[in-house]
Amino acid sequence: MHFQHSADIWRDFPTLVPGVIYADGITSDAETQARAGMFAAIAQARLAAGPEAELAEIQAWRRAFARMGLKPTQYRCAAESLLRRFRKEGSLPRLHPLVDLCNAVSLAFAIPVAVLDVDTIAWPLEVRYAAGDEDYLTFGGDTEHPAPGEVIFADQAGQAHARRWTNRQSGRSAVREATTAMLIVAEALHGNAPRDVRELTATLAAEIAASWPVTPESAVLTPAAPRFTWSPSMKTRLG
Repeated sequence: MHFQHSADIWRDFPTLVPGVIYADGITSDAETQARAGMFAAIAQARLAAGPEAELAEIQAWRRAFARMGLKPTQYRCAAESLLRRFRKEGSLPRLHPLVDLCNAVSLAFAIPVAVLDVDTIAWPLEVRYAAGDEDYLTFGGDTEHPAPGEVIFADQAGQAHARRWTNRQSGRSAVREATTAMLIVAEALHGNAPRDVRELTATLAAEIAASWPVTPESAVLTPAAPRFTWSPSMKTRLG
């Protein structure tokens, strides 16, 4: 099984820095609220200095969305949506211990973090431009077809597990109570992305290891090493 970005995505978005984590053995009974609260506090401090739209991380995604022909105030990257809700409501809803932790880390770093149920994906998974015939399952159970040229997370069966790149995940691969194996993808485009994504990836992997008896595998991808490959035994390599 492997995850990668297409050559076209690397070409068109040369500042892209993806961080990837694979973890197996995750359960829904872990307590992560205290740890998530620490990251939420970091986000709160950042937002005290100005709204999320002024953050360099968010501005970079807004420029990318504009380049993709999307109105940045209509379609926001997941990190901006989380920060916006957090600023207005002061908290985020509790969903799953790992998802809550990833959402809090996403708030603190202002970087989109996707959490995917590994067992629902027909591997490999690639971030690429849509052909237009892929199936995307909404959280409401409806099936949509991404527009041709839209950036999606597409698997071998033609299923789209995210639409508009970092805008919205699919209900098909959403983490549920019974999910045990997960792929986590963080993506950034801003000037300090190489440093920030490495820090985010290392931080999140450490937090997972501290909350569950697992050893996550992680990597930061580059055009020279664009693929993250692993097996159920969690032996991972770049290629």
